[in-house]
Amino acid sequence: MAGASGGMAAIFGTPLAAVMIAVELLLFEWKPRSFIPVAAAAAVAASLRTPLLGPGPLFPVAFHLALSWSVLAWSLVAGVAAGLGSAALTGMVYGFEDLFGKLKFHFMWWPAIGGLAIGLGGMLYPRSLGVGYDTIADLLHGHLVGTFLLGLLVTKALIWSIALGSGTSGGVLAPLLIMGGSLGALGATWLHAPDPGLWAMITMAAMMGGTMRSPFTAIIFVLELTQDVAVLPALLIACVAADAVTVLLMKRSILTEKVARHGHHVAREYTVSPLQTLKVGDVMDREPPTLPADTPAAVVSQRLAARDPVLVRHHAWPLVDPSGALVGILTRGDLLRAVQAGGGDHQPVSACGGTELEVTYTDELLEDAVQKMARRGVGRLPVVSRKDRRRLVGYLGRTGVMEAFLHRVEEEEVRDTGVVAASLRLWRRRMRRLAPRAAAGRRGA
Repeated sequence: MAGASGGMAAIFGTPLAAVMIAVELLLFEWKPRSFIPVAAAAAVAASLRTPLLGPGPLFPVAFHLALSWSVLAWSLVAGVAAGLGSAALTGMVYGFEDLFGKLKFHFMWWPAIGGLAIGLGGMLYPRSLGVGYDTIADLLHGHLVGTFLLGLLVTKALIWSIALGSGTSGGVLAPLLIMGGSLGALGATWLHAPDPGLWAMITMAAMMGGTMRSPFTAIIFVLELTQDVAVLPALLIACVAADAVTVLLMKRSILTEKVARHGHHVAREYTVSPLQTLKVGDVMDREPPTLPADTPAAVVSQRLAARDPVLVRHHAWPLVDPSGALVGILTRGDLLRAVQAGGGDHQPVSACGGTELEVTYTDELLEDAVQKMARRGVGRLPVVSRKDRRRLVGYLGRTGVMEAFLHRVEEEEVRDTGVVAASLRLWRRRMRRLAPRAAAGRRGA
C-alpha cells in the first residue's frame, strides 16, 4: 500500500490524496501502523517528483474566485447524476464480466475480445484511447463541447467496461476522470451553463468518489490536480451526493465488488467497536450467584438437576468463604468431571473448582476483559475490587458481552430507520399541506 500510494503521488503530484486513497480504499483502517508508512512513502515520492518532473499541478486551471448559490445548488444535481452514472458503470463492468463467463470457449480468448472492443472504440473516437491526460486537460479547460462529449462518454464507458469485464488490465482513475468530466461538460452544454470546465471538474470528482465510494479521496485528488481551492464547497456537495446515491443503489464499490467475488469480505464503514467503548461495570451481572466453598458437590448437582433458577442462569459460579471473600470458581465442566471421577459427590466444591483466577475490574474496558477470556480459554471472569482482589463485585460472562454488543447494534439500526421514518413523516405532512393548495389552484384554473 505504501508503494501504491507513492506511485500515485509521483505520477499525479497528489500526496495527500494518495494517503487518503490508501485509507479509504486499500487499507480499510486508520491506524498508525499503516498510516505512517503510507504517509512517509507519499511524502518522499511527492518531494522527488518536483526535481524529476517539474513543479506545479498536473492540470492547472484558471482559478474560480467565488461560487454562487446557483452553482452550489446545481452541484447537488451534478452529484446525483454522477452517482447514477457510477452505479451504471459498475453494473456495466460486472454485467460484461458475467457475460464473458457464459461464453463457451476458453477464457484465454476473453482479453482478445476486450482488445477488439477497445480498437473499434478507438476507430470511432481516438480520444477514448490512451491514458487520457490530454483529454482530461481539455475537459478542464472547456475545449471539448457539443455532441462530441456524448460520443466520448458513451464510447469510453463501453470500451472500459468491456475491457475490464473481459479480464484485460486497465486503470480506474484516469477513465473515471474522463467519463466524469465528459458528463459535466455535456450537462453544461445542454443547459447553456457558463464555464463547462468548472462542471467537468465537479463531476470528475463526483464520478470518482461515487464509483470508488471514496468521496474524500476524490475531493482532495481533484483539488491537488488543479490547485483550485475555491471549488471545494461544490466538490464537497457533489461528491457526498454521489456517494449517497451509490450507497443506496450499490452494495459495494466497483473495486470491493471484485474482492467480494473472490470470497473476501471488506468492511468499508469506520465504526468503533462496542468492546472499545463499554466498560465491564456497564454490562456485568451485579448480583452473581455464589456458592459457599464448603458446599458438597452432590448438593450442587441436585440443585442443577432440579433446575434451580439461581444456578441455571450461569455456567460457572464464584466460590466464597464464610466471610464472603472470593476463593475460587466452579464451572459445570469442573462439577461434571468431579462426578465422573467417582467419590466427588461428598467433597466440597472448593476441591472441584479452580483457585488460580483470572479476574477483571469494573473500570476495565470490555475489550481488555474479552482478551483475557480468549487468552485463558475461559468464558467468564469474576469482577473484583481493585483495592481488594478477594472482594467480589460482579460477574462477566460471554452472554453479557454478546447482549451488550447486540444492544449497540440494535441501537444503530433503530437510529437509522428512525431517521428514514422521520423523513417520510415530514414528507407526508408536507404533501398533505400542499394538497389543498394544489386543488384550489386547479379550481382557479
